[in-house]
This record gives sequence, structure tokens and C-alpha cells, in this order.
Amino acid sequence: MKILVAVAFFLIIFSLGSALVYLMKDKGKSNRTVKALAFRVGFSITLFLLILLANHYGLIQPTGIR
Repeated sequence: MKILVAVAFFLIIFSLGSALVYLMKDKGKSNRTVKALAFRVGFSITLFLLILLANHYGLIQPTGIR
């Protein structure tokens, strides 16, 4: 489970970085930035749902505030 969360987090960061590169290169003339940010939102929602399902099925346990 930890590996899936780490991979999803890496994909989110990579997509955000690629959107920044596209924004600087294209200067708003193409929609590659919008696509990269849309993928980031999709990865973020997928990660959130993955964490909710893992908690529901007992694959992860909440630790609370220490």
C-alpha cells in the first residue's frame, strides 16, 4: 500500500512539474498545460479514493494526533 501511495504522489508531482515546463515553453499557445493539470487533478482524486478504500478495508490504520 505504501508503494502505491508513493507512486501516486510521484505522478502528482511529475504532472505538476510538466505543467510548469509546458507553461514556460508554450507561453499559453497550446493546451498541454491544461492537460497536465487535469491529469494532476485526476491523480489526486485517485489517490484520495485509494486512501479511503484502503482505510475502509483495513489495509491502513489511522494513527491520530500524537
